[in-house]
Amino acid sequence: MLLSLVLHMYSMCCVLPAAVLLGTAPTYVLAWGAWRLLSAFLPSRFYQAVDDRLYCIYQSMVLFFFENCTGVQILLYGDLPKNKENIIYLANHQSTVDWIVADMLAIRQNALGHVRYVLKDGLKWLPLYGCYFSQHGGIYVKRSAKFNEKEMRKKLQSYINAGAPMYLVIFPEGTRYNPELTKVISASQTFAAQEGLPVLKHVLTPRIKATHVAFDSMKNYLDAIYDVTVAFEGTVDDKGQRKEAPSMAEFLCKECPKIHIHIDRIDKKDVPEEQVYMKRWLHERFEIKDKLLIEFYDSLDPERRNKFPGESVNSKLSLKKTLPSFLILSGLTAGMLMTEAGRKLYVKTWVYGTLIGCLWVSIKA
Repeated sequence: MLLSLVLHMYSMCCVLPAAVLLGTAPTYVLAWGAWRLLSAFLPSRFYQAVDDRLYCIYQSMVLFFFENCTGVQILLYGDLPKNKENIIYLANHQSTVDWIVADMLAIRQNALGHVRYVLKDGLKWLPLYGCYFSQHGGIYVKRSAKFNEKEMRKKLQSYINAGAPMYLVIFPEGTRYNPELTKVISASQTFAAQEGLPVLKHVLTPRIKATHVAFDSMKNYLDAIYDVTVAFEGTVDDKGQRKEAPSMAEFLCKECPKIHIHIDRIDKKDVPEEQVYMKRWLHERFEIKDKLLIEFYDSLDPERRNKFPGESVNSKLSLKKTLPSFLILSGLTAGMLMTEAGRKLYVKTWVYGTLIGCLWVSIKA
């Protein structure tokens, strides 16, 4: 009986946050949709300012669960920017939680509402979210020859024209690093060798297209690039081998006690503009990431493992920044579900919002 109770409590750590985050989605989309209609004849900067504020509210609720409720310890190394900037955020990719790690840094700069992502094209079909991410500034991209450079430049220019603050998150590897997927790692290393580039161990070979297009389109608008390296503590097995990073569900079940985040702030003047030189520069940045992760996972000195070089700052997120968002969105959703008309509107938002969203992104995104 005690074991059943423990297992029940463990599952609730994941189920309850998921239910709230998904359950409040129609409420959020209705609020955003109402503002979208009201602002149709206003200058785009007015729509963007309120949309960013709405996005900040929702993502603050996400962080309420992923940071405050899990109690995860956030350790920051390197450059610790405190003020808002227009930036491109380049990070290694190993988990679905990586998207939330970007939020964790952005909220500490009061820039959470300005976070926009370069996303895999398949994510545009997510119910409700897929369409909204595109509206908020997300850019869906396809790989290789199908990459639509013209469309990406057009979208970025529209945000520059609107004066939208930019915190653009890109994962140049293009897919998650999973030490158990040896074929993916081997193919990445083979590609690097064929290109005459150093072979990497704990990250995949970065691809240049999205990063180059983003920087080239916004070079006069940006302040800097943040080169971010993330390591999840507790991702080493009994034999000392790196294992898969936690999924969102595992993270919510408190399977990651600490996240180590190393930040290098690179001024835009120090980034090469030509694609051929930027390709080499980007790979060099990932060589630096690889060395940091080798130190973190493989150092022969036990005192140097499970941390990055240099001093760290234990950064704790105040409940004041996240709890109000949780109370607002959950309260509005509960209020809607208490009436028959509200319940019908709620269901219709899920159904018709998803259908209209999929139709929209199939045409626009």
